Amino acid sequence: MSERTGSELPDPERGNGASAEQPTFGDVAGAYAARAGVERGDDGQIDVLKSVGGVRGLAEAIVPGLLFTLIFTLTSELYLSLGAAVVSAAAFSVANLVQKRPLMQSLTGVIGVAICAFVALRSGSGTEFFLPGFYLNAAYILVFAVSIAVRWPVAGLLFGFIRGENLEWRANRKRTRAYALATWIIIAVFALRLGVQLPLYLADNVGALGTMRLAMGVPLYALGLWLAWMVSRPLPQQSA
Repeated sequence: MSERTGSELPDPERGNGASAEQPTFGDVAGAYAARAGVERGDDGQIDVLKSVGGVRGLAEAIVPGLLFTLIFTLTSELYLSLGAAVVSAAAFSVANLVQKRPLMQSLTGVIGVAICAFVALRSGSGTEFFLPGFYLNAAYILVFAVSIAVRWPVAGLLFGFIRGENLEWRANRKRTRAYALATWIIIAVFALRLGVQLPLYLADNVGALGTMRLAMGVPLYALGLWLAWMVSRPLPQQSA
């Protein structure tokens, strides 16, 4: 989103008189939604391309893994493959810095690639480059499932503020169920990644694993995000 603002934290030295300025859970959730990158187009529908960072965001997400997979498959040189992945990720950060673009996504990408490279170097195996991603997907599954269990589905926190519902959807059982279903769809994306890619990891098949990681990365997430948006659309005169 073009403007990303957060709630101002209260000054602890003000005592009880500052209670009115303390951020509520709604403020925190709203700030999270604003920073999550989910965008709404002029037609009122979710803008999937912008939500994944646009063309630049797609490139930042795809190129490092693509270079690693191609170079390792062709040469079996771990250091060369990891170096290409890390350098490409760093290059996006430098380009964003020069162009004075937001650095958060590219810096996060650099850190992620660096962690993957470190794990692969320690083990000496190319497939270990993809290991941190499995833990990340499992963590997302856990967090999203817990959010449904406590009736704060993540999809509601993301989409509710974009649609102008804020947290009012929580008072409507049908809206809460719709956002729970939307959250399950996103969980399915993470679970599908694990179900397809873990056997390839166990088989030590770097080429197939890298290909599936790319195919089931941003494209699959974008599809899941769009489906989640569509199934959680408010219906006319939807009541509790």
